[in-house]
Amino acid sequence: MITFLVVLSMVLGGFVGAQIAQSGDDSSTTDSTEVPSTVVDETETSGNENPIVPTGDAPGSSDEPVATAPSSNDAEPALNVAEVLKKIESSVVTIIAVTEAGMSAGRATGTGVVITSDGDILTNDHVIDGADTVNVLFAGDTEPTLATVLAVDPGNDLALIHVDKTGLTPAVFADPDSIDIGDEVVAVGFALDLDGGPTVTRGIVSALNRTIVSGDGALDGLIQTDTAISSGNSGGPLVNTRGQVIGINTAVFQSSSEVAANNVGFSISVAEALPVIEELRAQANGQARTEGYLGVSVLDRNDGGLGAMIAEVSPGSPADLAGMKVDDVVIQADGSPVDGQPALVAAIRDKSPGDTIKIDVLRDGERITLTATLIERPTQ
Repeated sequence: MITFLVVLSMVLGGFVGAQIAQSGDDSSTTDSTEVPSTVVDETETSGNENPIVPTGDAPGSSDEPVATAPSSNDAEPALNVAEVLKKIESSVVTIIAVTEAGMSAGRATGTGVVITSDGDILTNDHVIDGADTVNVLFAGDTEPTLATVLAVDPGNDLALIHVDKTGLTPAVFADPDSIDIGDEVVAVGFALDLDGGPTVTRGIVSALNRTIVSGDGALDGLIQTDTAISSGNSGGPLVNTRGQVIGINTAVFQSSSEVAANNVGFSISVAEALPVIEELRAQANGQARTEGYLGVSVLDRNDGGLGAMIAEVSPGSPADLAGMKVDDVVIQADGSPVDGQPALVAAIRDKSPGDTIKIDVLRDGERITLTATLIERPTQ
């Protein structure tokens, strides 16, 4: 029998000799834990299946479709930073998460993005995690509005909340295929919980498809940006020069005494966020999601190469039926590069039983493409 181990850090985690810190308020993210090298089951995450976490009597999610840009919008002119802010500002809100008792008692401040006109708002899970009360402050308002937590996905660090308001201005999400390295981008959020309106910073898309270790496993498909992102920006939008959301700001690279780093931030890409939004809305309406199961244990390579090495294959599992073998090195899953075991964990986590996934492996120097159909995790 395979023993499945998960040793993944809480909010702060070791990463390339430094730390990745969630960019939310420090009151909810105080511990730093190094991530040991270990064998990790590809589908084990946080021990839950993205439960609904209601605050009071939770309504269902809106049935209003999320606004997305057309596949080809090159004809739209690029905007300057002031015009971008004008277009997105009414869709960006302050999230105030209050914990009333215990070691984490206090107030955490983050950012959210309005996604429907009738009250659905997207933010990071770590912004509202553990809160007794969640409030939302809209642009131009002096009094916050009480929010209800509809559903959370700790593994993807996203949460859906709802306020009893109508006539809101939802953000428009960009076409995922329109995002390229070098694109100019703007981050909007309530950095450092400063008084007044949102902080606006500008930069570029530095890299795509990054994977980092997070408190609940790994985040994959991330956009790396040199746009300045600080505590309080968590859950806020990274937008293109048309004012469309390309990502949800979620983490920053914190320099250590050994490693110097400036302006290295990470956003959950729109390609990752949009499917999760639909899953969160389904959960809020009573439709639970079950994660897919591949049936392998994996570990990082220790020779400096990229990929995740297969340590064990469960007999009769989807991986076994697909022809995966011990010592195969997975380099791509579902079209995304696999640089190490966290990337494979994240790729499988985002799939459901019945989904088919193509996995590229290196075996004896030859690249082989295998196809596996995922199943529900067997009971132990």
